[in-house]
Amino acid sequence: MGRSKFHRWTVCAFWFSLFFCIGFSWFYMERMIPDKLNVVVEEEGQFQFSMPFEVTLSSESEEVVLSNGSNIPSDQIRLDVNQPFQVYSESQGTYELDLKLFGWLQLKDIQVDVVETRYAIPCGLPVGIYLESDGVMVIGTGRILGKDGQEHEPAAGILKSGDYIEAMNGTPLETKEQLVEQLNQRGGEPVVLDIRRGESRMEVEIDPVEADDGTSKLGVWVRDDTQGIGTMTYVDMNGKFGALGHGISDSDTGQVVVITDGALYETAIMGIEKGTFGKPGVMSGVIYYGPGSSLGTIEDNTEEGIFGTVNQKFQKQITGEALPVGYRQDVKKGKAYIRSSVSGQLKDYEIEIQKVDYNTDHKNKGMVIQVTDPELLALTGGIVQGMSGSPIIQDGKLIGAVTHVLVQDSSRGYGIFIESMLEHQQ
Repeated sequence: MGRSKFHRWTVCAFWFSLFFCIGFSWFYMERMIPDKLNVVVEEEGQFQFSMPFEVTLSSESEEVVLSNGSNIPSDQIRLDVNQPFQVYSESQGTYELDLKLFGWLQLKDIQVDVVETRYAIPCGLPVGIYLESDGVMVIGTGRILGKDGQEHEPAAGILKSGDYIEAMNGTPLETKEQLVEQLNQRGGEPVVLDIRRGESRMEVEIDPVEADDGTSKLGVWVRDDTQGIGTMTYVDMNGKFGALGHGISDSDTGQVVVITDGALYETAIMGIEKGTFGKPGVMSGVIYYGPGSSLGTIEDNTEEGIFGTVNQKFQKQITGEALPVGYRQDVKKGKAYIRSSVSGQLKDYEIEIQKVDYNTDHKNKGMVIQVTDPELLALTGGIVQGMSGSPIIQDGKLIGAVTHVLVQDSSRGYGIFIESMLEHQQ
């Protein structure tokens, strides 16, 4: 009886371990191996995935050739843990690679985009940024002292931080001034608001409160625009730009602002506060608003940066030549440069790429970098707020942009792969 129980336990443990390994492998591969690779036509791209088990990678098209130094036919290779492999194609287009565990268990398909060499001009110039939100953004709810002497909170539990108010009683709203105007026209009657919450849209009804100053209030803090200073990363051959390397988020809700449009303006850097332990430094300046100061239009605000089109005035300010774009497989640890005009003069400063995470879930944290240039360290202490978007150059290629500073060490921070930014303009 004891042997029988032990046998059953052993069999159960075996099958549990097998299913666990398969499930873990599938989850790990799905998370850690990218869904898409970019390869320049007629150039060999080298990749390396961190894998817990042996896998087989096969090409479903004759146009894509795989190799890893083994004797396996070029349309199929076996990859051991941390073993690099090469992808080569002489034909532009979109193809697929098939990834299997142990040579038979399907894990995922990897899309391979074979493209021409792409060029962009690394900028490093500061710009003033103005964004108009798509609707009136709710920052939070609050209490109101009513005419009756009591405190009320009419929007509590109805509206949430990050909601966008799009209309009131069917009348579209674009600004907080329109919201106040429409509300006071209702004379304290209940109002129906059309709101957008994430991907959902809904109607909610709120009873306004008559405040002690005689106006009607909903008890909600709102915002309809955002502004700040950042750094232009690149301008491509068509005048399209990418900047910041991360989205512009609302300072209160922390959410990336959904916009209708926006604009770039001239700015002047007035001062730099160096970073210290636990406190990032900041680059302060003035934004010059007005038609004569416009530098371009902003069309999109995303997790990977802001994007749009520059005008001729900005194009005349650009110095330097266009560089070929380097994809993530081109990025390696070691010396690189960031381009910045934080000193008032556009310069390239030396940095060290300390870590490269080819498969990170956080696109704007694909690299860990450290400023090593003595001049920049003396000027700023490393990376300061406002330098986000400074282009990163390595081996004569534009490979990324600075995105964040590490609070504990202002000489270190994160960078984004430039291909993650360029995906928004393909």
